Amino acid sequence: MTRLRGQRAATEAFLAAAAGGAMHHAWLLAGPKGVGKALFARAAALRLLAEGMTPGALPAGLDVPPTHQAASLFAAGSHPDYRELRRLPRKDAKADDELARSITVDQVRALGPFLGTMPSLSPRRVIVIDAADDLERPGASNALLKSLEEPPAGTIFLLVSHAPGRLLPTIRSRCRVLRFEELGAQDMTVVLGEELPEADADEIAALVRAGDGSPGRALGYAGLDLGTIDSALEAIGRDGDPALTHRAALARALSPKAAQPRYEAFLDRVPTVIARLATMRHGEELRIALDAFDEARGIAAAARALSLDAAGTVHELAGVLARLAPRRG
Repeated sequence: MTRLRGQRAATEAFLAAAAGGAMHHAWLLAGPKGVGKALFARAAALRLLAEGMTPGALPAGLDVPPTHQAASLFAAGSHPDYRELRRLPRKDAKADDELARSITVDQVRALGPFLGTMPSLSPRRVIVIDAADDLERPGASNALLKSLEEPPAGTIFLLVSHAPGRLLPTIRSRCRVLRFEELGAQDMTVVLGEELPEADADEIAALVRAGDGSPGRALGYAGLDLGTIDSALEAIGRDGDPALTHRAALARALSPKAAQPRYEAFLDRVPTVIARLATMRHGEELRIALDAFDEARGIAAAARALSLDAAGTVHELAGVLARLAPRRG
């Protein structure tokens, strides 16, 4: 299991609650996407299960020795006191990674037999929901609420959420909130170095900038030569690209079908670059930058939803960015 980094406050708060003997039955792990909430949820679940099997025998912290029986069962996906709900592969999917739009009510109801029996190996059982934002509404959310209202003894729910405001207020009110923060550049560099041992320093640096505190987001850009895209966008934002040189090069590079992943990254990066430029502006210049940010997000969203021509979209988005370049003379 990959080691969690950069979330000391959340980790210490959870471990203190576990050690205090009055463990809350439901936890809402809230924060930006890709900062380690799901990783924490699984590590915390394993820790609770292992501690339940061998009270007081584990070393301090969140980690569990890989030789522990709970760790072996967990790694094999066969621990009898653990369940995890997530979106399942679509039945009509053309690719293995195409997932259903939501966690269904049937998935939540399938927890019934699990919750209706005693834990097998310890007094505890743990349910991770990754992510609670994906719960089908209203059915799956209401079904989960019933379990949160009357949880069986020893049952602990860990709900991952990237947008807690989208959850039912009644679900939020029954959870203790653990807040997860964006990672600093040093932690980002360490995580990406561990996950991408073949990447050179320049690629890691580009991914750290693009990740904006989220290792998960950064890893989604791995192998896409993001540095070249960002260099072109920075030049457009700085100089305006009056000869259309950068726009033409980006359109040629990103419009082929084989370049779809890089094109998707470009759609993400333009609003992000504009947002960064906006933080350096004031007054009327700030208003112009904020309008450009909204426009760029709208164009990117439409490009995805309507499968707009890639070359034309690249030119249009780059043109929005070019308007923010300082006027000379």
